[in-house]
Amino acid sequence: MDRRRPFAISCVALVTTAMAFSIRGDVLDALGVDFHLNHEQLGVLLSPAFWGFTLSILIGGSMVDYLGMRRLLVLSSLGYMVAPLLIIFAPRPTAAVTPYYTEPGFILLYTGMLMLGLCQGLVEGVINPLTATVYSDDKTHRLNVLHAWWPGGLIIGGLLAYGITKIMGLDIPGITATRATFGWQVKMSLLLIPAAAYGLMMIGQKFPNTERVQAGVSSRDMFRELLRPMFVFWFVCMWMTASTELGPDQWVGPLVTNLTGMRGILILVYTAGIMFLLRYFASGKLAHQFSPLGLLAISAVASAAGLFALSSVRTPVEAFAAATVFGAGKTFFWPTMLGVTSERFPRGGALLLAIMGGAGNLAVAFILPLMGGWYDAHGAATAFRFVGVLPILLTGIFGVLFLYYRSTGGYRAIRLKAAAEQ
Repeated sequence: MDRRRPFAISCVALVTTAMAFSIRGDVLDALGVDFHLNHEQLGVLLSPAFWGFTLSILIGGSMVDYLGMRRLLVLSSLGYMVAPLLIIFAPRPTAAVTPYYTEPGFILLYTGMLMLGLCQGLVEGVINPLTATVYSDDKTHRLNVLHAWWPGGLIIGGLLAYGITKIMGLDIPGITATRATFGWQVKMSLLLIPAAAYGLMMIGQKFPNTERVQAGVSSRDMFRELLRPMFVFWFVCMWMTASTELGPDQWVGPLVTNLTGMRGILILVYTAGIMFLLRYFASGKLAHQFSPLGLLAISAVASAAGLFALSSVRTPVEAFAAATVFGAGKTFFWPTMLGVTSERFPRGGALLLAIMGGAGNLAVAFILPLMGGWYDAHGAATAFRFVGVLPILLTGIFGVLFLYYRSTGGYRAIRLKAAAEQ
């Protein structure tokens, strides 16, 4: 089987997911105006992006071997086409409704947002084990290349949204309500293009069984991997890496925007560009030169340095420099954690990859309100310093693991056939 086409389908599916993330954030204020929602109510509207993703990736990751990768990806493609339509055609109330969650337009909006979250989980639940299966000889590198298309999709979605804003004059004061509404509807409709694209790419394409199934590892043995002490430890590390990577990321944009006056979407594009270039072009060389654990240790050092630098910026130049260091540092956390999971615990198959993805997403939901509280109580500087403790701890953890494996002959990926025979 030609492994390039399934991998390309995975990349386009992840681009769709990232575009949904960036466009959803860009149109949020416009949705609040049209549907008469305050910030708290908009937060409720966004909540399915977190718990819907977590629920979906856990269920999808557990059922990949039974339902098949193709069915789940087709379902996600259809969902990514239905969800924007629900949001676009949701009826808009003429005034605020109390209670707001009984209003038909809000119900359709919430359903559409939930569907976006579920589709994101389905995509992640499939593409990670699919990549680990078709590139079983180069998992960490290929997972980094795959996840380069997350920031790649953020760039595509962000630039398209910014372009539509400029072309339609949506940022000009005093525009009509009709133009503003049509603007966010056009932006949401962009999701139909990549969703349909990877759906069409699956026509006639066969998908393999996961690596675990091919090696004859039973489902019972797969679930046993959850209880291995080293995996439990790695699971905790995922909470810390995800909190370091994605928690501060929500506040870096506003910080730099306040200092430079740049639109937040352009800050997103800038940091996403750093991540794309490093994941796509540098991950393989760095992972092979330093090992995945060495790469994680380097990432932790740079992330800590970036966060503490962000806590003391005073000028736009300092802000951009600190954001660049932090952006480069956090780049390799998510895909490399997944790569090590697949390489060191291959008997856990799609289930362990799904649990790691779910853990990372739940960590974000946990750290964001904490950072918000620190921000309100002590300011941005203290919030960044508090989170900066996590990569300091991770530097020690990954550094010790790197030295341990080096003393025992070096880090090695476990080959599943050999593991099954043992």
